[in-house]
Amino acid sequence: MNPGPAPYSTRRALGESDLAACFQVRKDVFVGEQQVPEEIEYDAHDASAVHVIAVASDGSALGTGRLLHGEAAVDRNGGDRAVGSLGRLAVTRAARGLGVGAALVRTIEEEARTLGLAAVDLHAQTHALGFYERLGYTAYGPEFPDAGIPHRAMRRAL
Repeated sequence: MNPGPAPYSTRRALGESDLAACFQVRKDVFVGEQQVPEEIEYDAHDASAVHVIAVASDGSALGTGRLLHGEAAVDRNGGDRAVGSLGRLAVTRAARGLGVGAALVRTIEEEARTLGLAAVDLHAQTHALGFYERLGYTAYGPEFPDAGIPHRAMRRAL
């Protein structure tokens, strides 16, 4: 028996409509729910980042994330140009618990492999450490604040 189409798919964001959907998810989650000031949610790295999107079968955006690489990532990963920086991972409230976040992380890792990167770093909100640990990431260094929220650096070799 065919279970039918997947409830969502993930892919690299392409075109202005995908980017607008990614930015709207980030606004809803980070600015709306977590009270991150909008002026620090979006930055100059958005222009050169690889953005990924999770899309429901009806076309609505369920989540997003981005991968910084090259010069854009060196201030986040100890200066290693072979390491990408995963960030701005956000899943809409309605889509949480469906595996969207993990699927987005794996899609970002595939994009990193395509770029020839050896590892992916991220700055995880401390409440999300277990989520990333289950995906193979290891925390390192001390806790630090980002937008008033406690974070830890994490890395996974590809």
